[in-house]
Amino acid sequence: MRIEEEIKQSSFKSEYEKAVINILFTGNWLNLRQSQVFKSFGITTQQYNVLRILRGRKGEAATVKLLNERMLDKSSNVSRLVDKLVQKKWAVRKFNTSDRRQVDIFITTEGMELLEQIKAETPTLEQLLKGLDSDQLTQLSATLDSLRETFAENSEKA
Repeated sequence: MRIEEEIKQSSFKSEYEKAVINILFTGNWLNLRQSQVFKSFGITTQQYNVLRILRGRKGEAATVKLLNERMLDKSSNVSRLVDKLVQKKWAVRKFNTSDRRQVDIFITTEGMELLEQIKAETPTLEQLLKGLDSDQLTQLSATLDSLRETFAENSEKA
């Protein structure tokens, strides 16, 4: 369905406005689909993101700094997210043996099992993007990358 129909707005001030609204709407649409599944497991989108990062470390330690750098939502309070994951026994903190000031974070077996359960209930990426072929997906990613790069370049000049 077109953005005009989705938000019941017949026109926009410009194609720029329409594009930005469409990006925001679609991002929220995708997020809602996933967060509905996550809610049933008692986990937030941000907590899920941290668990996926930890799983991707394949047993290597992560730090709060590393997690923060890799988060999709850069406004997340990673320390608080890790606290919640530790409380729920989905992650564990250990003091680094070579640097006692550093705290290492690992996913637990329970956290890995939770990710598998969520995976079974979450729409696959293919299902979410089923209307797009490979070329369209490549173009979409390139366009979004270009958008961020252009904005970053313009921000540096300002």
